[in-house]
Amino acid sequence: MPAPLVKTLPEVSLWRINCLRVIYLLIFLGLSSFVWQQLLFDSAEWPVMKGIAKSMMAALALLCLVGILYPIQFLPVLIWEVLWKTIWILSIAVPAIDTAHWTVVESTFYECIGIIIVYFILPWNYIWKRYCIQPSEPWR
Repeated sequence: MPAPLVKTLPEVSLWRINCLRVIYLLIFLGLSSFVWQQLLFDSAEWPVMKGIAKSMMAALALLCLVGILYPIQFLPVLIWEVLWKTIWILSIAVPAIDTAHWTVVESTFYECIGIIIVYFILPWNYIWKRYCIQPSEPWR
């Protein structure tokens, strides 16, 4: 028998859903504008790790395209994006601010810092109840 769901998940307002759609669209357009072109035409001589990173970004772009249609169902994609950028900022960029290494990470920092906006748009109450409180699926 499946685990009981939380009886009612909080309603996510239409303005927030539309803001999520805009975020998915911006991520899709931003990544697609350079990643797919690079993968299709410039990837022959890349090191393995660069190819993996670019392929993951291309996959993220495609997931965000679907997220435009299903913004609530694709929240884990945005949660992942928020988490990796936050972890990178706190563990790599912030410690490098007063060092010579800052010049290496500075451009990536400016690409990642916009994630702060997403913190204000994510429906945290819904995320908490859906992914933290709601029982998981049964193991057998």
